[in-house]
Amino acid sequence: ASSASTETYSLSPGQLLAGGDKLVSSGGKFALGFIQIPGSDSKPSGSGGNSTQLRIWFNRVPKLTSVWVANRGGSPVTGAASPELTISGDGNLVIVDHGKVAWSTQAAATASNNRTVLLLLDTGNLVLRSASDVLWQSFDHPTDTLLPGATIGLDKVTGRSRRLVSSKNRIDQALGLYSMELGRSGVVQMLWDSSVPYWSSGEWNGGYFSSVPGMTARHLFGFTFVNDDREVSFAYHLLDETITMYSFLDVSGQRKVLAWHEATQNWATVYTHPTAQCEVHAACGPFTVCDDNAPTRCSCMKGFSVGSPEDWDLDDRSTSGCRRNTQLNCASISSGTMVGMADMFYAMPSVRLPYNPHSAVGHVASAVECEQVCLSNCSCSAYTFGSGGCSMWHGGLLNVKQHHQIDGASSGDGEILHIRLAAKEFRTRKNNNVVIILGAIGAGLNALGILVLIVVLRRTRRNKRYSETLDKIHGGSGLVSFRYSDLRRATRDFSEKIGAGGFGSVFKGSLNDSTTIAVKRLHGCYQQEKQFRAEEQCQNSELENQIPNSSWSCEGAGILARELPGLHHTL
Repeated sequence: ASSASTETYSLSPGQLLAGGDKLVSSGGKFALGFIQIPGSDSKPSGSGGNSTQLRIWFNRVPKLTSVWVANRGGSPVTGAASPELTISGDGNLVIVDHGKVAWSTQAAATASNNRTVLLLLDTGNLVLRSASDVLWQSFDHPTDTLLPGATIGLDKVTGRSRRLVSSKNRIDQALGLYSMELGRSGVVQMLWDSSVPYWSSGEWNGGYFSSVPGMTARHLFGFTFVNDDREVSFAYHLLDETITMYSFLDVSGQRKVLAWHEATQNWATVYTHPTAQCEVHAACGPFTVCDDNAPTRCSCMKGFSVGSPEDWDLDDRSTSGCRRNTQLNCASISSGTMVGMADMFYAMPSVRLPYNPHSAVGHVASAVECEQVCLSNCSCSAYTFGSGGCSMWHGGLLNVKQHHQIDGASSGDGEILHIRLAAKEFRTRKNNNVVIILGAIGAGLNALGILVLIVVLRRTRRNKRYSETLDKIHGGSGLVSFRYSDLRRATRDFSEKIGAGGFGSVFKGSLNDSTTIAVKRLHGCYQQEKQFRAEEQCQNSELENQIPNSSWSCEGAGILARELPGLHHTL
């Protein structure tokens, strides 16, 4: 068999599409080829290497955007060898990996092999046909994307459903947990795990679905809705064919309509349903809190940590969610022997309560009784008690949403959820509080130490000034400057009066080195300073070699101080 060219517009019997080869639509809008998935979690254990998937993508959009994937539900193609796409002897399209068929269209082909041809249309529809007969087409097997002209719905005769299923994560387009389908009722629903509905389009009113008023924007789309005895189906088409736009079911569980914006070279969101991420069932996974107002919408509850950081990095949170840091102490309770501390409960205020509550059996009259009922059941992971009585949850807690206060007041929507945790989680919290308290005490002691050091230094400097003053008294002559506060302290606030003169009173004092001094305090200061200094000079001459030095201070009063050699000395 010969290999197809690097870029071809059809694939015929005997030709291969492998490696970097592409099958391109006639107008160049779409391309088909093999895409490698680095580090895919979908590959079988021990297979090694990267997985490879056959995909269709927008050929003219520089940002790789896949719209269809083959073999989503089967084992991916793995290993170093390149898989090959070809038309088999029975007329089916097959992927051959290591000589074995890894995927097949499994069409009831009746045409001979040499008349079958594979075409990729400019609508994005991959068609296997023989002459004018369509043997198989990708539009009958949508993945997570609904292209313009494609339909979702139900064949009421055969029971075959055309529905969208989200991808596992942003890289791997294996089957995810969210789906969107149109059933017999004629209403589009989004479901988690094919069983839990979380969004509905409302009924078709002849022009649009009643819960999707945005469909009235007729300048963008036209719609086709069919509901008869044979089928129920819905399709849309673009009124402006120059716009690149598509609808898909995102990994987040939201249905989005995106349009390519050439100026920014990125996709712009036109519609999103549900509009809020937290309205998607299990959007963040078990034991998480969803908050549409937070920078990171999903966070773990207290006592839990991210189950798989790798999955979270790829926007796959619904499966792993968060896991307990410490296992509950249930074994000893169920056996009737208490080993270690009993589990405790942590209150989460202002939250939307989890999905699927269970009412307590029997009459429960108080929150304390409700807690005890939950504690006695190892499978009970949380409880709440309110006007509706005692409600409990078993297993993983899903759909807990954080409510916020509005203008300082509670929104009124939130309730208090008590989640069950191991006692160790609370001891850790208390230990953290002790560390904080000890840290605060340590900081206080440090501050006190610094304060004491400052006081000691100030006293040391003051004593140094006294020493310098004494040195001047004993070693020099003339006036020495005292601070008023120093003399006040030396005389014990001028408490021991030993005489009086024409200009003031005389007080006995003592310096730090036990030197006794006589201090004369004037009744006034500036107007008598001249006479005071004259008296000082006179005393200096009369008492020369008897009283070595004197000092002057004027801080609110004139003061003359002299050393008093002994108690027998008089001034």
